[in-house]
Amino acid sequence: MRSATGLTGLVVTDAEVTLADVLSLRIAAEEPLSDGTLLVLRQRGTGAERRVTLGSPAAGPASGPRGSGGRTRDASVAVSLAPLALTPGRWDAYLQQGDSRTRIRSADPGFSLDRLDAYALGLRTMAYRTYRTRNGFLAIKIDRAEPIADVRAVWFREGRFEVTGLLAYTGLGDDDQHHRARLTLRLAAEPDGTALASLGEEAERADAAGDAPGIVVAATVHGVRFHAALSLCDVLAATPDGQGVWVPYMDVDGMGRRLPLGARLDDVEGKRRRIHYPHALMDGVPIRPAFTKDDELRLEVGA
Repeated sequence: MRSATGLTGLVVTDAEVTLADVLSLRIAAEEPLSDGTLLVLRQRGTGAERRVTLGSPAAGPASGPRGSGGRTRDASVAVSLAPLALTPGRWDAYLQQGDSRTRIRSADPGFSLDRLDAYALGLRTMAYRTYRTRNGFLAIKIDRAEPIADVRAVWFREGRFEVTGLLAYTGLGDDDQHHRARLTLRLAAEPDGTALASLGEEAERADAAGDAPGIVVAATVHGVRFHAALSLCDVLAATPDGQGVWVPYMDVDGMGRRLPLGARLDDVEGKRRRIHYPHALMDGVPIRPAFTKDDELRLEVGA
C-alpha cells in the first residue's frame, strides 16, 4: 500500500485516552483531513486491524509557519475504543485515504502520572494508553485491568519494611474516606515466587485448609491511597531456614477480593531487570523487595 503523500506533513500534538475510553487526538496538518479518511489500528505480532471512518474532524484556525513557510491547521479526532474489541498488546496507528496509508507521527510523549492515576480510579477490565514509540510514531498499549494495590514506594526504616501506593481499578473514590485494610504475606509455592498463577485461589486454599495466615498487619487506606509497615524480625522469624519468598496482598473491607501488590501504572517494563532495591540485614540474613516478571512485588529472604 502506498504512503499517502497528502498526509506526510501530519503530526499528533496531543494524544490521550479519556476516562470514557475515547481516543482523543489533536492533529496538526498542512492540509485538512478529507471526509472518508480512515483511522487504522494494527496490532503488532498478529497483524489484526481495526478501521474507523472519521467524520469531518473539528478544525481549528491555521497556526504559524511550518517547514518551508507553510501553515498548519489543527484538527480534533475522537474515537471510542470499546466498540472496536481491541485485544491486549500494542497497536500502531495509521491514517488511510483511498489506497494510500501513512503511519501517524506523534510529538506527545504520552506519559502523565496524574492522568494515569485519574484513569486508574475507574473499575475496568481493559486499560488503554497512548504513547510515542522510539521512532516517534503514535501507538496504543492495551492491558487487561484488574484491581491491584499499585506500589509507588518501598523502603526500610528502623527495622521495618514499609510500602505506599494507590488502589487501582477498584472503583473507590479518591477522597479522605477511611477503609479498614490488612496487608498479608504468604510464602510463595516456589522459591522464585512465580508459581502463584492466581493469588486469590492460593490464599483461599490456604484458608480452607486452616493453614497459618502468614504475616498479617493493619494497613492504612484513605480513599485510594494506602500505607503499610511490618517488622523485619517477624518476617525472618516466619521464614523457614531463613530462605523464602513472601507474596504480599491487600485485603480492603468491602472489596470482596484480595489485591496483589505490583507496579503497572507507570511506563517502566521489565522491573525485575530494571529496578533493584537495596537489601536490609537481619541477623546477617538479607531481605530485599523485588518484582516478578509480571511486575508484582515480592519480599525475598536470604536471596
